[in-house]
Amino acid sequence: MWRSNMAALSSSTTFGRRTGLFRSLLSLYWTHGPGQTRIGPGPLRCVASVCAGTWSSQLSRLSHRDLYQLSVSDPDQFWGSAADRLRWVKPFDRVRDCELSSGKINWFVGGKLNVSVNCLDVHVEKHPDRVALIWERDEPGTEVKVTYRELLETTCRLANTLKNHGIQKGDRVAIYMPVSPLAVAAMLACARIGAVHTVVFAGFSSEALAGRIQDAQCKAVITCNQGVRGGRLIHLKSTVDTAVKSCPTVQHVFVSQRTEKPAVMGELDVPLEESAVCPAELMDSEDLLFLLYTSGSTGKPKGIVHTQAGYLLYASLTHQYVFDYRDGDVFGCVADVGWITGHSYVVYGPLCNGATTVLFESTPVYPNPGRYWETVQRLRISQFYGAPTALRLLLKFDESWVKKYDRSSLRTLGSVGEPINHEAWHWFHSVVGDGRCPLVDTWWQTETGGVCIAPRPADEGAPIVPAMAMRPFFGIQPALMGEKGELLSGTSVSGALCISQPWPGMARGIYGDHQRFIDAYFKPYPGYYFTGDGAFRTEEGYYQITGRMDDVINVSGHRLGTAEIEDALDEHPAVPETAVVGIPHDIKGEGESLVSQVVKRLPKTRSGKIMRRILRKIAMEMNGDLGDVSTLDDPSVVKEIVEAQQRYRKQSKQQKKK
Repeated sequence: MWRSNMAALSSSTTFGRRTGLFRSLLSLYWTHGPGQTRIGPGPLRCVASVCAGTWSSQLSRLSHRDLYQLSVSDPDQFWGSAADRLRWVKPFDRVRDCELSSGKINWFVGGKLNVSVNCLDVHVEKHPDRVALIWERDEPGTEVKVTYRELLETTCRLANTLKNHGIQKGDRVAIYMPVSPLAVAAMLACARIGAVHTVVFAGFSSEALAGRIQDAQCKAVITCNQGVRGGRLIHLKSTVDTAVKSCPTVQHVFVSQRTEKPAVMGELDVPLEESAVCPAELMDSEDLLFLLYTSGSTGKPKGIVHTQAGYLLYASLTHQYVFDYRDGDVFGCVADVGWITGHSYVVYGPLCNGATTVLFESTPVYPNPGRYWETVQRLRISQFYGAPTALRLLLKFDESWVKKYDRSSLRTLGSVGEPINHEAWHWFHSVVGDGRCPLVDTWWQTETGGVCIAPRPADEGAPIVPAMAMRPFFGIQPALMGEKGELLSGTSVSGALCISQPWPGMARGIYGDHQRFIDAYFKPYPGYYFTGDGAFRTEEGYYQITGRMDDVINVSGHRLGTAEIEDALDEHPAVPETAVVGIPHDIKGEGESLVSQVVKRLPKTRSGKIMRRILRKIAMEMNGDLGDVSTLDDPSVVKEIVEAQQRYRKQSKQQKKK
């Protein structure tokens, strides 16, 4: 049945065709697929034995600069060609229909496809026994490898379970699971039947989980009995049980077993067991793929909407070209699947490219500070992509924890989540990468779907500036805006970072509140997407992210980026980490509050991001209005900071009296 369905799907597959010599050449370039071509460093070339045909001499001479120029000057031609790398069931009629000022964003209009087919079936046809996932479980040396064939079978079993219990196209499904093959299969199962998944980090409280289920009006939840992380058991099923008591839309809770302890099953609960064959639902390019909740400035989570074709294409392209992914590489992104990094660079981007991707269940320091690098040695990881907050933690330990392990398999290093400070960048590049691996400091957001600014891709021999995102990706046209809303031209200028034209991977809205989407991202600077970040454009035309615009400190008319101040403070050997926030000052307008001087630790989300919103309110003595703190890795840190701030103020008053 599966074979006949796939044969029918294959026979109906067609691609949008355009005319023109360059169009045909660019199509040739894209359609050979991931791992077979690359852009810088080095010329365009075939690197896989499955690569058929010969390269056009004209195409091989195209530089990164020329390809980027095409992507911003003729995005319809560029992205229309790029889309040929996806398997379409019905070709699209129009590349894009977008109008940024109104938040209207449509890509590959009229096209139909299925994301799970592009991530699984197309690879099972070619190399069914290729490893899709390496599950790096909590205990070192207990990894589990899952082939594309096995992942497809598991996905189909789960998809059938969902369908047989009434989950249909368009229904929302919450996934509350640890990093595991089953979590990936749950995402792909939803995509296969057209359900919309919203992954909630398996560590959030029952209140945080319930809030997201309620906002999305989820019809079902997929979870495990327990999770394991850092040697500790996390009781997931009991958290779900508490959450769904206040979620009347939930009709079923699908339960799998991560540990041997049986889950207590209730009337809503369903074990995961079904047939291994499930036909793929035909999905429009702009049908919803997933919702991902991120904290807003008010503390109220907002459900960011991503759709099918554009998101998948952008995740696939950025995964290949930013990280120089090649056929046969082992891609190691250590993010949780509950965050956008995990969605784009653990699941969808790598699997669409037929890659082997690592699922990291543990922590950077379990059972010791060498865990990352022991994993690199054992799994022969080619690209390592992690967060600056973890790097800052690890660089405080002796270098022997890195150097005792063989890291020769590494070819590209990457950082994600926040601007990386110089100390962490140099340690990552020199100690971990032995000074030989390109280090890509990537800038992007949940809302952008994938990397927007990074040092690579670039022309051969192009420099990489430490701790700088540098170059926009194909189709990304940054713009810096002044305080009066004017477009800033030239170099050596700072302003609000905007993007002047749409790209396929960008979010389509905020679930249930499109006006909030328009107000947040398109109203501040009409005709532009406002990122919320500030940036500096160097003399060379590169981009340096300076931090969130709402974190910019205005002291006596001088605008200071928090990232710049934090970077300077982090250079001190006695300071492991710093957070800088601005608070009102009677004379200077704002004054910087150096929170790390008075606390033992900082409030962070489980992805490692510092919650500066909370710090600012504590500094302003607004302790009763901190918003949602359930997303913090350890909410008890808030009490510690409040008490420390009170002691600090008391000491300051005493010193003034003297």
